[in-house]
Amino acid sequence: MIKVDELIKAANEYDTPTYVFDEQEAVERAKKIRDILNDGGKGCRVNLCYSIKANPFLISALTGVVDSFEVCSPGELEICRMLSVPGKMIIYSGVHKEIEDTTEAVKYGAGILTAESVRQYEIICRSADACQKSVKVILRLNSKSQFGMSVEDIEHILRIRQENKNVEITGIHYFAGTQRTKLKRQKEELNMLKETIGRLEKSYDISLPWLEYGPGFAYPYFEGEAGDTLEPARGLAENIQNIAKDHDVTVEMGRFLASSCGYYLTRICDIKRADDHNWCIIDGGINHVNYYGQMMGLKIPRITHVSKGAVVPRDENAQEGYTLCGSLCTTADVLVRDLKLANAETGDLLIFADIGAYSVTEGIYLFLGRDMPKIVMYNNGQTKLVRDTVNTWRLNTGSEG
Repeated sequence: MIKVDELIKAANEYDTPTYVFDEQEAVERAKKIRDILNDGGKGCRVNLCYSIKANPFLISALTGVVDSFEVCSPGELEICRMLSVPGKMIIYSGVHKEIEDTTEAVKYGAGILTAESVRQYEIICRSADACQKSVKVILRLNSKSQFGMSVEDIEHILRIRQENKNVEITGIHYFAGTQRTKLKRQKEELNMLKETIGRLEKSYDISLPWLEYGPGFAYPYFEGEAGDTLEPARGLAENIQNIAKDHDVTVEMGRFLASSCGYYLTRICDIKRADDHNWCIIDGGINHVNYYGQMMGLKIPRITHVSKGAVVPRDENAQEGYTLCGSLCTTADVLVRDLKLANAETGDLLIFADIGAYSVTEGIYLFLGRDMPKIVMYNNGQTKLVRDTVNTWRLNTGSEG
């Protein structure tokens, strides 16, 4: 956790709006998760996969900590190429793959490719043949969404697998969703997966040792959701260990690993009162701040208010709060409907916590041609600017400007 004084220093040095990501926090959290899933080293080995769509800026810090990276697009593969991520660490996934995409992944040496449909399996086979490389594939089982395929389609692939000499089917991939607050469903899923894999192995005389499983653990982003943020991992560890006795289990996560390491720094740029209502405008907005499934105005993220270099305690007894809005010309740009700020002034700094996952990748960055924020990496007291402000207006024109 970065101290407030250091975040204030970063805001003064790099200006706002800016993301700050704590590399050491991400590393330590990944180690804690691995330790929990592996029962402190006493249980079966469980692998940890980081989904880079949550925050690709953490790849370098996590390369020596996690076992693999989930890559879901050609662009994400290029990020890995630029960062020299070993091919064997890549699980190349994604609901839409074409022949050129899978061929590039095979050429790069991706350790595992997922097939989300019969067509994807056929495309991967063509890529393997064209590259004359042996390719390991896991088949994604549908979870009542657009992802994955039916058991019947998986069985079809298993029946014809001998026709494709360069492709080895090594297991099953399953992910049902994110921010799942009840573990009962995950426990039922693991039982279902164990039974399904066992039945497929017996019926088609095949070994399916690999299971990539995304539990979708929930992370508590908002006030009133306090608690041990690692508890979901502890609650499911025994069930994961149980299936790991018979299979090579890889637990896939992005949000649950990355959320705690991020901060968003923004300043109040205008305050006004209209229609008996207090409005507070910041230099960022919902184009930069995106928590999962939020009606941002109805929930309160963990925000630290800083004025003149000092933290200002929240005025919880105030009869009126501020509606915190961003810089976008849309009534949807509401971050908090009723935020109790004491003596708020223009120029004050607001620090949003737990913003290490998805805000940096899911924001509606092109709206109004607003600039994308700077990105600063923090590690043991040192900060480094890794991406300067990015002008987006050029992307909304028909020329380079």
